[in-house]
Amino acid sequence: MKKLPEVNESFEELYRMLIAPIKSKLMLTGIELKVFNHLGEPRSAEAVAEALGTHPENTRLFLDGLAASNLVVKQDGLYQNTPVAQAFLVGNASTFMGPMLAITAQTFFALDDLPKLVREGPPPPPSPEADMGSGQIWTQYAAAMANAERAGIARQAPEIVSELLEFPSFKKMLDLGGGPGLIGIAIVAAHPSMKGVIFDKPAMVRIAETAIKEYGMEDRMGVMGGDFIHDPIGEGYDLIWASSALSLAKDDMDSLTKKIYDALNPGGVFLVLHEGLTYERTKPDAMVLSMMPMALTGQDMRFDQGEIADSMLRVGFKSVRSRTQDTDWGPMDLDIGRK
Repeated sequence: MKKLPEVNESFEELYRMLIAPIKSKLMLTGIELKVFNHLGEPRSAEAVAEALGTHPENTRLFLDGLAASNLVVKQDGLYQNTPVAQAFLVGNASTFMGPMLAITAQTFFALDDLPKLVREGPPPPPSPEADMGSGQIWTQYAAAMANAERAGIARQAPEIVSELLEFPSFKKMLDLGGGPGLIGIAIVAAHPSMKGVIFDKPAMVRIAETAIKEYGMEDRMGVMGGDFIHDPIGEGYDLIWASSALSLAKDDMDSLTKKIYDALNPGGVFLVLHEGLTYERTKPDAMVLSMMPMALTGQDMRFDQGEIADSMLRVGFKSVRSRTQDTDWGPMDLDIGRK
């Protein structure tokens, strides 16, 4: 009689990988239909369907899926947002992540042609009109990124910077590749007198100017629009901060690092938050997987752990310290160089 094979492993993890896209599709559909806007308080599936104008039974099934995904809770037949959904998926919240999640899924995580990419390699580079160089795309991305910063790193950055021994003496800082500006605004606001500059593409800094006005920081914050790889970035800074912003300079990192070094005052600090890949570029998993689609299309802009720190030492920074920083995007490397 033939015996069943001896198996000492479970395929549960494989099955969970298979159903994971269903969770993300449920979340994105909930954002699109504005489901979470109606679940600040417990509501029945029928009430939600009536408010949305959707099919009652399929609305109930959909809400059950959101409950299975831990985005809503169901009790006594009523549905309500979990704390994370209430904080980040409700449309009128200042920390609403809907546009950012949708743009990321559509633009950066699209892998419908994965088998072709593996078989044939990356496609030809996109034209300047089609890539992220487009002003319209940058503007849309910046507007979506503003809430993401409010929800995440803009809360952490002031804590990181204020721990520096030099913090009380800082007079001027630069947020390099600062996007919508919330991080730089938060850092400057945490200091009693420091002033700051947001540097990014012109379409980005227009969003930053709006944020500066929104937070009443016009007397302490300014902007510079340009390409930091080729254009001047200013001078006389005591602090330069860069968060996931230096990837476009990866092929000639030392040139940009030297420009940053020269822009700092003696004793100034260059602080960089980036992915920092380890274990032969297979960890952290969130960093490897989230940037994999772009890497497969020939745009591998991920830094290895220590890559930026080594560049700092090569161009003259007298000391560099690095540590792992937990963020909402996953664990990242924090490199601190002192001139």
